[in-house]
Amino acid sequence: MRTSSTLPLVFTLVAAQFVVMLDSSILNVALPSIAADLGLSPVGTAWVLNAYFLTFGGLLLISGRAADVFGRRRMFLLGAGVLVVGSVIGGFSTTETMLIAARLVQGVGAAMLSPAAMSVILATFTGPPRVRAMSGWGAASTVGGAAGVTVGGLLTAAFGWQSVLFVTGAVAAIIGVAGWAILPAGKGTAGRPFDAAGASLLTGAAVAIVFGVLSAPHSGLVSVEVIGATIVAVLCLVAFGLVEKRAADPVLPSPVLRDARVSGGIVVNLLGGGARVACFVLVALLLQQVLEYDPAVAGLAMLPTSLAGFAVSILVLPKALNSLGPQRVAAIGLVLLVVAHLLLAAVDNGDSYLLRVLPALIVAATGVAFSFTPTTLVIAEGIAARNSGVSSGLASATAQIGGAIGIAVFGAVDAARRATTLDAGGTSLAAAEAGLQAANLAAAVAAGAAVVVAVLTFPSLRSALTGRPRPVEADAAS
Repeated sequence: MRTSSTLPLVFTLVAAQFVVMLDSSILNVALPSIAADLGLSPVGTAWVLNAYFLTFGGLLLISGRAADVFGRRRMFLLGAGVLVVGSVIGGFSTTETMLIAARLVQGVGAAMLSPAAMSVILATFTGPPRVRAMSGWGAASTVGGAAGVTVGGLLTAAFGWQSVLFVTGAVAAIIGVAGWAILPAGKGTAGRPFDAAGASLLTGAAVAIVFGVLSAPHSGLVSVEVIGATIVAVLCLVAFGLVEKRAADPVLPSPVLRDARVSGGIVVNLLGGGARVACFVLVALLLQQVLEYDPAVAGLAMLPTSLAGFAVSILVLPKALNSLGPQRVAAIGLVLLVVAHLLLAAVDNGDSYLLRVLPALIVAATGVAFSFTPTTLVIAEGIAARNSGVSSGLASATAQIGGAIGIAVFGAVDAARRATTLDAGGTSLAAAEAGLQAANLAAAVAAGAAVVVAVLTFPSLRSALTGRPRPVEADAAS
């Protein structure tokens, strides 16, 4: 395909991921203003953010499946529309309940939009064009998440927190109009069953897992919310396995899950997703609580991470993927994440930003760029083009769930180590140093475990390890 003819399409699809990631972080800075204006309770404040991730992470897979069955263009436009509606409701919210409901709706729209857009890339492009498009996708994820913090702060200061939601809705509307004009005519698969039972059970499990993880920080691990969510998730997964054995066209066909690229990619994405997401959360705490930067300076200190991530995604990643392949690049990215977390674990109060922190941030940004997009491509290698929506939803969902679990687990490690240090008579600064060191070491272990799984399951890495020629595999499972 010619670049000139596909550039508007790729730009529209990448812009969709940008607005999804923008919406995931744009309210962070506005939360204090929202809490003061609407009188939010502490739990309500947490769920203004959590509500988005609950529906977004929980519905990604079923939305990807719906895109395969009912048409990718249709799901893209529907997702953009739902995101606009949720944003408008949020902007006009006058109560805690109304705002949380609006965030749930926004998450639904994002869950429709993101896998539909990625599935168009996976179904339309192959070879170097696919690599370039997915590299742009990764760059949009990086820039969108970082831009949300900056844009949210500026809008809140200038026009009030409501403007943050209205701007998100406006951007989603523009992307929807562009999609309506540019995306190829959407066609579902005639006569293809949707497998509503399997999709519903898998979605129920995903929502329960995300709900349990998000509830743990303020409810506790031994709470009705967490225990109930765990029971629901297990029951849904067991029922899903039974239902899929009898489904005519299952959501996740057995050959797909037996493919080492897919099964290994799922585990790698869960572990790697935890290390990726936690990295920047832990860095933000490190800058403010250990190095004692004020919020404005900490925000500026994080800026090189976004710039480096964007540059690596656009300039370096495509060349690396073309020369090494996604399986090797993913492993390199995970190793870099291990190194980044080890470097961050060694940072103490008084250390030089330029000599100790900035190098770790650059390594982390490269590790994030080199691990997520390549792992997505590995999973897509094992799933047929007709199921590209499933592959995109599966990749995004496992990364989101892994990130949520990572934040909860590493946060618990941090809290436990801080408590031990304080009980021993340490200062709050010493507790912060000890807690964040332990959390970063735990994240490094998770990324290291992902490297091991990748080496054992990704065919090109496994063949390099054993010295045997790589077996000839089908392009994708049907």
